[in-house]
Amino acid sequence: MALNTTQDSAQHFSGAIDIIDAEVITVTGEEMTPTAATVPEPVLAAPRPRTLATKAQDPFESYGYDPEAIAAHYRRRPFQVWARFVGIFLPLISFFAQLWLDARAGRTAENESKRAAQLRTMLTNLGPAYIKIGQALSTRPDLVPPVFLEELTTLQDQIPPFANATAYRFIEEELGAPPSQIYAEISESPIAAASLGQVYKGKLHSGEDVAIKVQRPGLARNIALDLHILRGLARFATNRISQIRSDLVAIMDEFGERIFEEMDYTHEGENAQRFAKLYGHISDIYVPHIYPQYTARRVLTMEWIEGTKLTNIDKLNSLGIDATHLIDVGVQCSLRQLLEHGFFHADPHPGNLLAMADGKLAYLDFGMMSEVKPYQRYGLIEAVVHMVNRDFEGLANDYVKLEFLTPDTDLTPIIPALANVFSNALGASVAELNFKSITDEFSALMYEYPFRVPAYYALIIRSLVTLEGIAINVDPNFKVLSKAYPYVAKRLLTDQSPELRASLQDLLFKDGSFRWNRLENLLRNARSSDEYDMDRLIDQTLEFLFSDRGSFLRDRIVGELVNSLDNFGQSTVKSLTTAVQRRFGLKQDLPPAATVASNDLDNLRRILDILKDTPGFDAAQVATRIPTLLFKPETQAMGQQVVAKLAQRGLARLIRNLLLEGEPVGQPQLSPSRAGS
Repeated sequence: MALNTTQDSAQHFSGAIDIIDAEVITVTGEEMTPTAATVPEPVLAAPRPRTLATKAQDPFESYGYDPEAIAAHYRRRPFQVWARFVGIFLPLISFFAQLWLDARAGRTAENESKRAAQLRTMLTNLGPAYIKIGQALSTRPDLVPPVFLEELTTLQDQIPPFANATAYRFIEEELGAPPSQIYAEISESPIAAASLGQVYKGKLHSGEDVAIKVQRPGLARNIALDLHILRGLARFATNRISQIRSDLVAIMDEFGERIFEEMDYTHEGENAQRFAKLYGHISDIYVPHIYPQYTARRVLTMEWIEGTKLTNIDKLNSLGIDATHLIDVGVQCSLRQLLEHGFFHADPHPGNLLAMADGKLAYLDFGMMSEVKPYQRYGLIEAVVHMVNRDFEGLANDYVKLEFLTPDTDLTPIIPALANVFSNALGASVAELNFKSITDEFSALMYEYPFRVPAYYALIIRSLVTLEGIAINVDPNFKVLSKAYPYVAKRLLTDQSPELRASLQDLLFKDGSFRWNRLENLLRNARSSDEYDMDRLIDQTLEFLFSDRGSFLRDRIVGELVNSLDNFGQSTVKSLTTAVQRRFGLKQDLPPAATVASNDLDNLRRILDILKDTPGFDAAQVATRIPTLLFKPETQAMGQQVVAKLAQRGLARLIRNLLLEGEPVGQPQLSPSRAGS
């Protein structure tokens, strides 16, 4: 039974509850598909099978986020929903009222520490969903005042623990044996307590030190209620506030799916193993080992990691660890997560990134992961390239591909708006790009035009903004995008996918002209990227050049060669003619040969200089490829085209000069209009 709140204006506040109970259930019948690989049954204490009816009656023990089942459960419990709704918003209203009163009385600075502590306590008391919000804010020193930042940071590992007896009972229920039979040692109290569970340090009977994570009691039921309320509010806001164009319900569903996945520790173990396989080989990246035989839905056993938070600069300095280098390592790993394999860590807060004593960066907590589809990965690369090169028409089309805009959207007014909005954020060079400023500018643009933020993009932004927040703590001048562009440039130059080949073509050619400056920019940035293989670049470039897809590029090269050789020939003839005239004192009667200032040779020299300065470039290796290239049919065809076009130009120029030579000297030439009068 839903609450009836349609009597008078005093009932607007509870109208959101009516939306929650009556409207959420009608959203969709489709269940969100998990992004990671299908999770196998745990080795020990496999969960009992559930029918659909059982899941609807008890949705909190299910393995997936099911908004319909949750809504059906709470539709029969409206007073429980109302009580939680009031319990959430009364503290929030009270807190912001106190901030307002402090500002009115001029006591903001005096009471700042007190209010920061109140905020931390309030978020802790509100539960895991709100703790997650506080954790995100704790990584943004450019958004949150230092006093509040310090308090919110304690949300990472200073959550009140629950009783050991409960944790030991969960271990026995999940793994099928008492803790003493599974672990040789286990700490007397939790080492850390987080929003979803708490961690003990233990030792296996085989001798390995392990971290044992045990889930909080009643966690799924509490989070389900909060998500139910927040989802209803998201639908209420979307339907009632016209300025909101983003699909808030889809974003909440994405968050709900991720947090329910995070509550399944078997799923987290599978995520960690997949993450290690994809990214564990990257230099200075470390992924802890998972013990699947001692892992189940509410218990996770993994390798114990000794490390220091990246935000603890003093300790890192005392250990001789370069925090800036590790941040750069984290950025490069994130780029591969988002743009190469698509499987990415969606919660990289300071508690989940540790600097190890050997200088490696260890990733922890693989509960909140997400995935970017291939077309989205290519679209993101293209968008970064178009943004950096200020190609706003291309950027507008990227937003269509990335589903920010519908295909029928009129881009005519949006293109200049993008140019206007991003001009300040982009600055003068790639080195000045600030991800936070760009996202802020883009957010402002969304209010004026029909943009809708896809659900997957919200997690990407959260991941990158969080990472940049950690980086700013280490180095206030750190720019994520300036660190990212070399990798993007490398991918654009070496990736053979049709999407990026087309993007490279659009980037380098415009209105029939080759844009040498953009090629120079790509090569200069790509050479500073890790894993930039010069031999691979040359081989892939040649393979593409002589393929069917590279025919357009061969035609452009022929055109450039013809222009360059023709200009060179004319300049040579003119120089020889001038030298002869000076030598014999002759007067020039014929019109001078046409001269066209060409910088093509200078451009080629600069490109060669960049290549020679690139690590891994070997002129001898390049020379060995030349004989093979000369005998390719495509090369011979290009040579024939160059000769033919040069001959055509020379013949046309000869005929034109002969015709001009036959005209009376000094006779004024009439324009066509006057000649006919």
